[in-house]
Amino acid sequence: MKTNMGIFDRVLRMLIAVAIVILYFTHFISGTVAVVLLVVTGIFILTSFIGFCPLYRTFGLHTNKSIT
Repeated sequence: MKTNMGIFDRVLRMLIAVAIVILYFTHFISGTVAVVLLVVTGIFILTSFIGFCPLYRTFGLHTNKSIT
């Protein structure tokens, strides 16, 4: 499994994940929307750490500059 995510993409996903967690703990979001967004947050964090996004591979995209 080769990395297909660049640094900018990984950092952006982490920032979005942190923002969603903050919104959840400040009770700005709740209910079903909160659960769905927390699942998305988990996916964002996981893909950011491993540097691989399955959807990118499916659509043939990559933001990693080292891949040609």
